[in-house]
Amino acid sequence: MWIGAAAVVVIAFFSIRSLTRERLPVRVAQAAHQSLATTLSTNGKVEPENNYSFPSPISAVIKDVYVKAGEQVSAGKVLLVLDNMDARARLATAESAVKAAQAALDSVEHNGSLEQRQADASNLERYRLDRDQAQRNLDALTKLAATGAASASEVSAARQQLQTAEVALSAAERSNHGRYSSFELARAQASLSDAEANAAAARDVLARTTFRAPFAGTVYSIDARRTEFAETGKVLLEMADLRHMRVRAYFDEPEIGRLAVGQPIEIKWDAKPEKVWHGHIVQVPITVITYTTRTVGEVLIAIDGGADEDLLPDTDVTVSVTIASQSNVLSVPREALYTENGKPYVYKVINNGGELKRTPVVVGAFNLTQVSILSGLQEGDTVATGTTTGQPLQIGVPIKAIQ
Repeated sequence: MWIGAAAVVVIAFFSIRSLTRERLPVRVAQAAHQSLATTLSTNGKVEPENNYSFPSPISAVIKDVYVKAGEQVSAGKVLLVLDNMDARARLATAESAVKAAQAALDSVEHNGSLEQRQADASNLERYRLDRDQAQRNLDALTKLAATGAASASEVSAARQQLQTAEVALSAAERSNHGRYSSFELARAQASLSDAEANAAAARDVLARTTFRAPFAGTVYSIDARRTEFAETGKVLLEMADLRHMRVRAYFDEPEIGRLAVGQPIEIKWDAKPEKVWHGHIVQVPITVITYTTRTVGEVLIAIDGGADEDLLPDTDVTVSVTIASQSNVLSVPREALYTENGKPYVYKVINNGGELKRTPVVVGAFNLTQVSILSGLQEGDTVATGTTTGQPLQIGVPIKAIQ
């Protein structure tokens, strides 16, 4: 009787203790079949596909500005004009140098200028006359010497005079056909090429003092006012076709191998948190670069359906790429998964939600919030994701499940 009474007391004690013991509040979730997408997120910058900037080609005063920021313009419209007096003067000087170089080349190619050629022709004719006269004098003296009417010295002097005239004529003929060497011809041709290049550059600079829209688009940036002075190279205007935008995203080097052309992209901008733009990768990185303190690859993203006026050039956005997607897979929240010695497990809720059981599982793909379960759990099983008090999960401790 005493033993039976003691057993009753013990059973009553533990029953009362079990009923009155404080239960550990535990957040729980159910294993369920759903679609599982694996994503990577990073930052990016919006840029127009077709963008054009207008740097000042010279240091000059801004003569007129015909547009304002935000204005849509048609192709060929005049946007801004610089004072181009200096550019016109430089072009005139350059064109004058072309004419001088062309004249010099003509002189080399035609063996001298027109005046020189006329003088050469006159001298050549005079030398021919001198030679012919010397020949006649020698012939006459030779006949006279045969009759004794002329001395041998006179004949010799006439022959020497003829030789001198022939040498002078030969020199004049050579000069008339080859005054300049091949080196002098090449130098004259090079001088003309340089002068033409300088003239073309001056002509281009003059043309660029009048800024015209190269295509239909929107002027989204202006840093120019009438009568202001603009230094060479200063960007005065920027325009783009805002209907065709893209995103240049920066993925860290270890993530580059998981990217591929065509992968879907979500684009978000903090200034418009209620909107989401969709796109896809059109170019994966071809090299890595240093971006701030990171080593990244640049990815070009096309915006599906085109951009709208809400997405502005040069804005910083967040992009998320879906690198893998599975449908109808059994999954649980990632915070329910634990690992010990490389072996994953979960805390499964048993005994009508009153206790926890450590349950080994085999996992598959995962993303930032979910992990797929290949074995170890079934549809509808309840797992613990943590306590509301910050205490660690424990086996054998009564729990209070909180959805």
